[in-house]
Amino acid sequence: MKRVLLTGGAGFIAHHTIKHFLENTDWEIVSLDRLDYSGNLNRISDMMSEFSSKDKKRVRVVFHDLRAEINEMLQSDLGSFDFIIHMAASSHVDRSIDDPMCFVMDNVVATCNILNFARKNKKLERFIYFSTDEVFGPAPEGVNYKERDRYNSTNPYSATKAGGEELAVAFENSYALPVYITHTMNVFGERQHPEKFIPMTIRKVRDNESVTIHSDETKSIPGSRHYIYAKDVADGCLYLLNNQKKISKLKKDYGGAKCPKFNLVGPVELNNLELAEKIAKSQNKKLKYEMVDFHSSRPGHDLRYALDGSLMKKIGWEPKISIDERINQVVNWTLKNNRWL
Repeated sequence: MKRVLLTGGAGFIAHHTIKHFLENTDWEIVSLDRLDYSGNLNRISDMMSEFSSKDKKRVRVVFHDLRAEINEMLQSDLGSFDFIIHMAASSHVDRSIDDPMCFVMDNVVATCNILNFARKNKKLERFIYFSTDEVFGPAPEGVNYKERDRYNSTNPYSATKAGGEELAVAFENSYALPVYITHTMNVFGERQHPEKFIPMTIRKVRDNESVTIHSDETKSIPGSRHYIYAKDVADGCLYLLNNQKKISKLKKDYGGAKCPKFNLVGPVELNNLELAEKIAKSQNKKLKYEMVDFHSSRPGHDLRYALDGSLMKKIGWEPKISIDERINQVVNWTLKNNRWL
């Protein structure tokens, strides 16, 4: 049986990854988490309630703060792994602007510590560093960034994620650590933190409140993203792990230091007003909204992010279900499980 270590397993995206791996593999899964504001054990326990006692035994949660190195005692307790997926991170842009050093510790120092642990795992087949579209910075209309495009961080969060990426690339080239890097953007799904746009919009539409739509300074152009469902992100990661031979045959155009990178991209681009309208339609309600100039007045917040997902399509992966169906699914689930709002 293969073993996989997920850092930040009690977080939003990672707990969906645990669920997807339980459903589609027989692997043993270890979650390493410090359980802060973004890591919630209730997510794991709520999700695990859907599984048999046999499957539940395949999951273990270990408390550790990756700002501290993984010492010999913890190394011995954890054992060795076939795969490590590093999802733990601080990801709140406003918090990064208020306290950049905290994000350096969480996203750079912590990444170095898990990379150091990974290179001591002699059986390791693959390390995935989970990164963000924000490392590329704002995308002009018509531009979708490819994996090897230049980075242009506009806030401490994205800068520290880019720093973590560079460490992962360095470990591949210095220590032959088998690394993949993934970029994704605006993930949504069940059990998301209620401050995020989609659960907040679900709640405001339900309660007949006005939804704030972030826009440009003219208050006429909403911000836009390629939203992607959390299970699709997990499925993309699993596809990468299961298709390493196919990936190894790709033409290697690293532009210098080697390390394969992949964009996990949602099916279509939506602006925030279109998304809010879809959420309102799912509840059979008329959307009340206000356009607010959010981007010109707040540093580090960009109007448009966009990634090119053609490389993943080339190797045979893309989301299988439409964004409308996923939105309806999440709206219906959230309204029935409103403790998550």
